[in-house]
Amino acid sequence: MPDVCLYFQVHQPYRLQPYDFFRIGENADYEDVAMNARILSKVAENCYLPANRLFKRLIEQSGGRFRMTLSISGVTIDQMQRHRPDVLESFQELVATGGVELLAETYHHSLAFVHSEQEFERQVALHRQKLEEVFGVRPRVFRNTELIYHDALAVKMENLGFDGILAEGVERNLKGQSPDFVYRAPACRRIKTLLRNAVLSDDLGFRMADASWAEHPFTPEKFAGWLAGRSGEVVNLFMDYETLGEHQAEATGIFDFWQALPDAIDKAGLQWVTPSEVIERHPATREYRSRVLSSWADRERDLSAWMGNAMQREAIAKIHGMEAEILAIDDPELTETWARMLTSDHFYWMSTKSGSDGDVHSYFTPYPSPHDAYLYYMNALADLQIRVRRRNSPTLQKSGV
Repeated sequence: MPDVCLYFQVHQPYRLQPYDFFRIGENADYEDVAMNARILSKVAENCYLPANRLFKRLIEQSGGRFRMTLSISGVTIDQMQRHRPDVLESFQELVATGGVELLAETYHHSLAFVHSEQEFERQVALHRQKLEEVFGVRPRVFRNTELIYHDALAVKMENLGFDGILAEGVERNLKGQSPDFVYRAPACRRIKTLLRNAVLSDDLGFRMADASWAEHPFTPEKFAGWLAGRSGEVVNLFMDYETLGEHQAEATGIFDFWQALPDAIDKAGLQWVTPSEVIERHPATREYRSRVLSSWADRERDLSAWMGNAMQREAIAKIHGMEAEILAIDDPELTETWARMLTSDHFYWMSTKSGSDGDVHSYFTPYPSPHDAYLYYMNALADLQIRVRRRNSPTLQKSGV
């Protein structure tokens, strides 16, 4: 029977103020600090704190048999340090149990791999450093923003010294194969690729409390039976941490389900593993080719969630087009301001998709419309461009232009 690998993404972005045209050149405060603090606290009370208590208890009660994995973006850690140090302490206590593996990612949860090799490497290094400072660990496995993946990314991460990388098990790449095996990218010799089982992950992440689902009521025993019936080496269950208590409220029974799941897994004869343990236990027996960029977002599993319309593409082109000027100034505060505007959520909120994917985008956005997200972002970006020009030109600094 396969092993069970459980991974959660923990991410909270910085959201912008309703930054209007008349602030450009006059106001360098782009982010809505109060909103960011309020949302972080809401998610912490609904999800992070109760989920951390639950999983810490499960690890301790099982003697370490229950194991899990977290990927916490750098901007989330920063916000916890600023607004909710008690929540960060809760994560530190959970990791200290020894039953949690932490993954590396881009510090600012960005699309940098797609647009800038230099910025991508800088953010990966920053995130590694942050995890060592806060948690005392150096990650061996990498997960890119939104599971964005490509053959070239696997090569890059192998060259950076990682042992494993996570990806979505995209059907157009699998071509009928199961995601429940350990794979390797074509040009790689050492690094292994672990693929998300999209169907079973989404059963946990989205369908568990859906009374209209044909499998309702969904029980831990039923799910454990499904896992035991798989014929591969490992079932990778990847999802947002906010699934617990935030996207699916406590009233749905989500915490009771997870409280009972480890025991059901044990009784089914299965074992929990972390990505590093998968890499150590299983050879890469199959090749996974991804010649086109993929992700875990929307039905297309591509980059259209962030680059699907003209607004998104313009915003991305302009912010990345500032990289050389920003780095030339060599001002840590200005660089950080710029890097926060690379966060993928800014472009996700500009999506104009319809249907079920559009509903998901609308659920996550803090703004009235995609066009508002675009306007606030572009106005803030225009101000940032003015600040950069002033720094690069003594004449402009004196004139205040």
